[in-house]
Amino acid sequence: PISPQRCAGRRLWTLLAAMLPAAALIAAARRSPTCAGAASLPRLASPSRAALATASGGAAPQLHLETPLVHSLPLSNHLGADVFLKLDCLQPPGSFKIRGIGNTVRTAVERGAKHIVSSSGGNAGLAAAYAARSLNVPCTVVLPSTSPLEVHERLRSFGAEVVVHGDVWDVADCRARELVEEKNGGYVHPFDQATTWRGHATIVEELAKQLPSAPGAIVTCVGGGGLLMGILDGIDLVGWSGKTRVVFGETEGAASLAGSLKAGELITLPGVASVAKSLGALTVSRSVFERCRALGPELVRPFVMSDAAAVRACMRLANEHRLLVEPACGAALAAVTERSKELEGCKTVVVEVCGGAITSLDLMAMWARDLGIQDS
Repeated sequence: PISPQRCAGRRLWTLLAAMLPAAALIAAARRSPTCAGAASLPRLASPSRAALATASGGAAPQLHLETPLVHSLPLSNHLGADVFLKLDCLQPPGSFKIRGIGNTVRTAVERGAKHIVSSSGGNAGLAAAYAARSLNVPCTVVLPSTSPLEVHERLRSFGAEVVVHGDVWDVADCRARELVEEKNGGYVHPFDQATTWRGHATIVEELAKQLPSAPGAIVTCVGGGGLLMGILDGIDLVGWSGKTRVVFGETEGAASLAGSLKAGELITLPGVASVAKSLGALTVSRSVFERCRALGPELVRPFVMSDAAAVRACMRLANEHRLLVEPACGAALAAVTERSKELEGCKTVVVEVCGGAITSLDLMAMWARDLGIQDS
């Protein structure tokens, strides 16, 4: 007999296959070589610097897209407020990271860097590799030995050299910093650089053009804190300070910022116990912690949920909007799907749909099965 969980996984596969547009299915199949029945598909190369410059009339190429802001009728009806989705999952490398990381890479190149060096095997590393390729600069990404081979493959598909060093991120990061000196390079931290925060602030600058007035809340997620810091900076830049609160989502096994704010000091988690691996910073940026503490709970509020709630939110987005995102993004969406009390009193809510580069149909079905989710 087939278990209910296994049936749920099959139903999810069937549902997603029926509802996702062909382009999303092809992209997911490329990201998931174990996708059942999927043929081997060629990878799309990132555009060359010359191609981007031509498209932009010869000017320095913009590495990120200005993404759509979509009103979600189902989520609005569910929450009882107008809910808008900022679709950064549509960025070329698959996540919002290209905004900030792209700005950091561009700045490094403008300052004379001949090589880009990163130590992230996640969305930040993919964004660094994409940006470096687009600017015609070599990129090296240093990974610990525990990184999955699929991550190596994805990075190489963007033209990056992959170096394996050590068995934890901290050791790999030390080697990355050494390579910066050896290669006259530019160092790209996954989340803790001012140039990265400035790039992420473009999210709010776009919102200011897309909305008639300041929203009651912007909902995001927190890993190391770079996205949150950029959103807070953006709110200041567009004059929404004091008008728009920020609600940040974390899963229970990765709640380093919520834990730090509760403790009144920066804490380090003993480990990350969550399917939302992109939220897996044991310690968040001290800068973002201090910024949140200074702003206080009126303007910055945590929302911590289970892994199951985050995955259910991802499944709901797939059902209602035909978009596939990873559980880290689900941590933001869950504030709406779980009707978080942190959104009470808000008439307009914007959710930063940050990305889905580190996901696939296979993985979504597996998470649903393992977490016992039988219905989306």
